[in-house]
Amino acid sequence: MGYCPLFALLGISGLLGEFFLSREVGTEGLEDKAFTLAEPVVEGLGLELADVEYTTEDGRKILRVTIDKTEGITLDDCAGVSRELSTLFDIDDIVPDHYSLEVSSPGLDRRLRKRKDFLEAVGRKIKLRTKDPILDRRNFMVTLEAVGESSVELRDINDELWTVELDNIDKARLEVIL
Repeated sequence: MGYCPLFALLGISGLLGEFFLSREVGTEGLEDKAFTLAEPVVEGLGLELADVEYTTEDGRKILRVTIDKTEGITLDDCAGVSRELSTLFDIDDIVPDHYSLEVSSPGLDRRLRKRKDFLEAVGRKIKLRTKDPILDRRNFMVTLEAVGESSVELRDINDELWTVELDNIDKARLEVIL
């Protein structure tokens, strides 16, 4: 195994380092694997990893990393994270093909990924898609009413209350109302 300064900084060596350096990753589960690899690096820079998204736009493969902090993200924050993650993702060869790495702030339509994100969004309008249908429905445009330990409560436009398990949420995003 070759020497990696980033792994040395994180204290990753030996068999654990071999695991990170030799693992082959398909696109299945790529976002979760990238999130797991990136989170300690981003947190080590004093930032929060809000999201990782892998997408294809106009034939280009893009790994989009979203970072945040209380006082807002600067261009220097994005550049620093981009430098660190480029090295990490290239060593790990996390994306099997050529790709572009984009690092940015969450924006107004922030993706809700962690329970903490949902807690901060209570009372707001959100778009939510479930993994498995609930009464033949997967897509919801709702108000987030409450967040429990393992579920969220949503109120739709017809004033109907829905409970969705956090494990059943495929994607959720704040809805921008202008």
